[in-house]
Amino acid sequence: MILLHVSGKTKIILLLSLNLLFILDLKGQNLPKEYVEYVKKADSLYNLKNYKASADYYSRAFAANNNKGLYLDRYNGACSWSLSNNKDSAFFNLYRIAETGNYSNYNQITSDQDLISLHADPRWDILIKMVQKNKEKAELNLNRSLVRELDDIFQKDQKYRNSINELIKIGGDNTAQIQILNDSMRINDNINVKEVIAILDQYGWVGDDVVGERGSLTIFLVIQHADIKIQEKYLPLMEKAVKDGKASAANLALLQDRVALTNGKEQIFGTQVIRDPKTGIYTVAPIYDEINVDKRRDSVGLESLASYLKRYGIDYMPSRKK
Repeated sequence: MILLHVSGKTKIILLLSLNLLFILDLKGQNLPKEYVEYVKKADSLYNLKNYKASADYYSRAFAANNNKGLYLDRYNGACSWSLSNNKDSAFFNLYRIAETGNYSNYNQITSDQDLISLHADPRWDILIKMVQKNKEKAELNLNRSLVRELDDIFQKDQKYRNSINELIKIGGDNTAQIQILNDSMRINDNINVKEVIAILDQYGWVGDDVVGERGSLTIFLVIQHADIKIQEKYLPLMEKAVKDGKASAANLALLQDRVALTNGKEQIFGTQVIRDPKTGIYTVAPIYDEINVDKRRDSVGLESLASYLKRYGIDYMPSRKK
């Protein structure tokens, strides 16, 4: 599963928004233009399932930057190498982020379907032990009880959304099974919201330093999936958390866009996409001052709108901007 700035290289879906692995291999480094372009090409080729070519472009990106790059891209390159059955290159990239970057997302790496081809290799167990140690080290000063509570909430938040999206991919939106899952998801969401609100009211908007990346992400996801009154109530708290470095500016943009659209306004960052349940076709929801949207997206760490919408099958061209 290749990770994106927002949603992780997940297959981007309306029900799931992830923001993982956003760390530099060389902090403070200005990435060369060639590096950025090669990574975009690699992402595009991955989405086309041309994994070998995707992996080659990741390698080109690293070569263009003195063999350094984003941990995000190292992980994604490993996914492409694994899917193209080049285990040596896959392990090289994974070992690098585990050894030099203290990569610690144990749940992600052990469940990622893109890496299944590596599991039988003796190097896999060594890698996973490294990641587990990194995880233990990263969580040493965290509020462990909150981490466990939020991890459980995350699992419940994603459970039904993952199932619904799998069914949508194979059979449309109107099946009885999807309706049952939707009903169960709404019940779960109500429970999750109450639990997260209790945390926010007691501790404030806690960040990575208290609950880790996944815990911080979970708080955002639950509020993002709540009703409009809850979103509006806690939006100012998240805005302050972003200023204080305790929340993601990219995730805040998602919440701001969702609140704006629900209130009948145009979105600011173009993060919200509408899917027609009958045709399955995606369209981007109306955007305020669309000609400057990419400037706003860049300011919060989001990729260009055209690149983002391409993942939904939308051929968006700058010339179509208002």
